[in-house]
Amino acid sequence: MNHTISGFSVRRPWVVIVLWLAVVAAGFGVGTGVFDKLNPEVGSVPGSESYRAEQRLEQAAPRPETITAIVPGRPANDPALKGSLAAVRAVPGVAEVSEPLPSSQAGGPLLVEIALAPGDGQEDAAETAAGRLEGLGATVSGGPLSDAEYDEQAQSDVARAEMLSMPVVLVLLLVFFGGLLAAGLPLLIAVVGVGATFGILYAFSTVTDISVYSIQIVTMLAVGLAVDYALLIVSRFREERHTAPDVHTAVTRTMATAGRTVMFSGLTVAVALAGLTVFPDPFLRSMGVAGAAVVAVDMAVALTLLPALLGRFGHRIKPAKRREGRAVFARVARAVQRRPVLTLVVAAGAMVTLALPVFGMRISEGDPRMLPESSTTRAMWDQLNRYFPEQAQWGGDIQIIADAPADDPRIASLRRDVAALPGVAEVRMEKAGPEATAMMATPRGAAESAEARAAVESIRDLRAPFGVEVTGDTARLADYKAMLVERVPWAIAIVAFGTLLLLFAFTGSVLLPVKAVLTNLLSIGAALGVVVWVFQDGHLAGLFGTEGAGYLHLTVPVLVGAIAFGLSVDYEVFLLSRIRERWLAGAGPRASVAEGLQHTGGIVTAAALVIGVVFAAFALGGFAPIKALGLGLALAVTLDATIVRMLLVPATMTLLGRYNWWLPRPLHRVHTRLALTESVREDTTPEPVSEPVHAGR
Repeated sequence: MNHTISGFSVRRPWVVIVLWLAVVAAGFGVGTGVFDKLNPEVGSVPGSESYRAEQRLEQAAPRPETITAIVPGRPANDPALKGSLAAVRAVPGVAEVSEPLPSSQAGGPLLVEIALAPGDGQEDAAETAAGRLEGLGATVSGGPLSDAEYDEQAQSDVARAEMLSMPVVLVLLLVFFGGLLAAGLPLLIAVVGVGATFGILYAFSTVTDISVYSIQIVTMLAVGLAVDYALLIVSRFREERHTAPDVHTAVTRTMATAGRTVMFSGLTVAVALAGLTVFPDPFLRSMGVAGAAVVAVDMAVALTLLPALLGRFGHRIKPAKRREGRAVFARVARAVQRRPVLTLVVAAGAMVTLALPVFGMRISEGDPRMLPESSTTRAMWDQLNRYFPEQAQWGGDIQIIADAPADDPRIASLRRDVAALPGVAEVRMEKAGPEATAMMATPRGAAESAEARAAVESIRDLRAPFGVEVTGDTARLADYKAMLVERVPWAIAIVAFGTLLLLFAFTGSVLLPVKAVLTNLLSIGAALGVVVWVFQDGHLAGLFGTEGAGYLHLTVPVLVGAIAFGLSVDYEVFLLSRIRERWLAGAGPRASVAEGLQHTGGIVTAAALVIGVVFAAFALGGFAPIKALGLGLALAVTLDATIVRMLLVPATMTLLGRYNWWLPRPLHRVHTRLALTESVREDTTPEPVSEPVHAGR
C-alpha cells in the first residue's frame, strides 16, 4: 500500500500538491474559526455523582453567570460610582447589581457583583457592563469575560510559539541539511499539518466541545511530528541519491524504507493518543480522537505530499555528504558495549532519581494563577486574595441536591447534620423544584484543601431517607481522581498492548518491544518528575514566568504520559529500523547496534532538537498548564534522544545479544504473514563497524 501511494504521488505530483493546497486553504480559511468555539471547562466526569447533581441543579435551580468588579479609591456613596452602577443596571442582559461591599482593610477597594440574565448575549452584556465601569479604574472579570480571556491566551500562545520556534527550526534544518530547499521541506510539511489540524479541530467543534487547551497541545504536536517525519524522509532521500540512477528511483527507495518507518511511527503515536479515549472526561477523550487524527494527517502528508515534492523538485537537493564525524555515535555505542551493566545501572538510576517527585504529585482543576500576571482575571484573583480573602475561595460552595421538598422536616435535619461537620462554615438552602431541595455548603478552605475534601466525603457518608447527591469543584475533583485511579490502568494496558503488537510486527522480536516500553516509561517518569518539581513545588519556576502553585493541572500528567510515550516509541522505531536492517544484512549483534546508532544518531538528535525547540516555545507561553506540558514534553524528548537512545538502548541490546531477535517458532508464521519489516539494501549501508569475534551472530 505504501508503495502504491508514494508511486502515485511521484507520477502525479501536481494532483497531490493541488489537493493538499486545497486542504491548507480550507484549514486556515475556515478552520481558524475554532478559536471562537473553545471551551475553558475541563475535568467533568459524565455519569459521576457530581456530574449528575450538577446537571440537575442547572435544570432545577440555575445559578446566573456573574462578573465581579473591584473599584479602588472610592467610598460606597461616591456619586460617580452610583451613576456608573445605575448605568450598569440599565445594560440589556444585566439581571442584578449588588450594593458595593467595602473591604475589611482601611482604604481598601469596593467589591460589586453583577449577575447576568440567561441567554446568548451574556458576553456582550458583560463587556458593556465592564465598559461602563472603565472610568472608575475598576478591575472587572469572571464569567464570560474570563472565558474570553482564556480563549485569547490560547490564540496568543499558539501565535507566539510559532513565531519563536519556526525561525529557530529553520536555522537548525539549514545547519543539518546545508541547503535551503531541503531545509524548507520539513517546514512546509509542518505548515500543511497545522492547516489541516485547524480544519480537524473545527470539524470536531461542530459535534463536541473543544477545550482551550487542545488547540495549543494539538498544534505543537502537529508541528513537531510533521518536522520529524519530513526530516527522516528527506535525510534518507539524500542518502539514496548517492546510488540511485535518478530522482524517481531515489524517492521509491526512500519511501520503501523511511516511508515505512514513518508509517509505523505514526501508528504507534496514534495508539498512544488513542489510549486517552478510555477516559470519560470529554476533554481527554476528544484529545485522544483529535490527537490521533492529527497524527494520521501528519503521516498522510509525509507519505503523499513529501514524495510528490521530492519527485518534482528533488533534483535540486544535493546528495548527503559522507561525514566521518558521524562515527561519533558508533564510538558512543562501542563505549557503552564495553561496560553495559554499569551504563544501565547509572543511566536508569539517574532517570529514577529525576522521577521521584512524581510520588508527591497533587492535581487540581486550577485557578487564575494559571494565567499570566498581566491578565485581568489574574489581577482580580490577586486583589480578591489581598482585600477580600473571604470571597477569594476559588471553587465556591459544596452544592447538594436532596430528593425531598424544602418544607420536609427531614431536610432541616440534613441541614443541621451538614452544618455540624468540621469542614463546613455555613449552609444555605435554595428551592430546586417541588420535590427537591438545594443546599449550598461553604467550606472552611479552598476547593483543594483537606477541609473541603473531608467535608465532601462526610456529606456523602451521611445517611438520609432520600437521595442526596453532592457536586461543586471539590466534589468534581474527587470524582475526577477516582476516575483516574479506575481508568489509568486500562489506558496503560491498551497503549502497551497496541505498542507491543506494532513493534512486534515491525521488528519481528518479542523482547525488543518489551524493552522499548520499559525504557520509555523511565523517560516519561523523569520528565514528569521535573515538571512536578518546577510547577508544583516552585523550584526554578521563575525562569518560566510562573510560581509554584502547589499542584499540577489535572490534565498535565495524563497528556505528558500519552504524548511523551508516543514520541519515545517514535524515536525507538527510527533507531530499530536501521539496527534491524543491519542485522538482516549480516552484521552481528554488537555491530548492528553500533551501525544502527551510527546511521540514525544524527537524525534522532536533529529530530529531538527540532521538536524540543517547538515544545520549549510553548513552555515560554502565558498559560501555566501549557508551560508545564511544553517543559515536560521537551524534557521527555531530550532524555529519550540522549540517555535512552544513546545509553540504555545500546546497553540493553548488548546484554541481550542474539536474544534481541528471538522469536518463538509459532510466531514466525504470524510475523511472516504480516510482512511489515523494512527493506534491506546493501548499496546504502553505512561504513562497517568492527565486530568482536566472540559476538558473532
